[in-house]
Amino acid sequence: MLKLVSLKNLLGISAIVLLPYMGFSQEESLSQVFSKSYVFESNSEYVKAANAIKESKASTTYEGTLRMGWCYYLSKDYIQSKANYEKAVALMPFAIEPHLGLANALAGLGNWEQVLEQYQLILKTDPQNTLTLYRVGLIYYNRKDYGSAQKYFEKVVNLYPFDYDSSIMLAWTMLKLNKSIEAKVLFNKTLLMRPDDSSATEGLKLIK
Repeated sequence: MLKLVSLKNLLGISAIVLLPYMGFSQEESLSQVFSKSYVFESNSEYVKAANAIKESKASTTYEGTLRMGWCYYLSKDYIQSKANYEKAVALMPFAIEPHLGLANALAGLGNWEQVLEQYQLILKTDPQNTLTLYRVGLIYYNRKDYGSAQKYFEKVVNLYPFDYDSSIMLAWTMLKLNKSIEAKVLFNKTLLMRPDDSSATEGLKLIK
């Protein structure tokens, strides 16, 4: 025999079922939360920009953790930035952007080996990611590992032959490797992009 449920009990059951969804209707929408965060960022109030996300349900989403990682990075709180980017990576492991953000936070902490690890993970997913290729080249150049730097800068130049940044860095790398002919060609090419460029002019003087 069916037992009748009182109206009071029925309402109680309904409240339990709907509870997980009620927060979304009672609090600000996600777009409003992000909008508030952007306003704080535009005023250089980066911690408040992060807190706007942190204090809402957006903090559990991929977009929210990514956003907090960026805001904490701008505030130079690299530890919190790293923690949030790691959460974003866990939520979307095949996405490239959280790895880029995590690499920035790690760079802020001076953990360059871990920065390289993040970049290599990106290149496994996207071998032609020019931003990552260029940044890896810069790391090796600054380490005076010019052979490795050449490898990465060449990949960018092959994809974007008329890109100034990669061309000038490849030119200097060739010069460091005593490949004067290649360096001269590249320095002259960068002058087509930026006539009277001081870096290219300086490099050509060293060759002469």
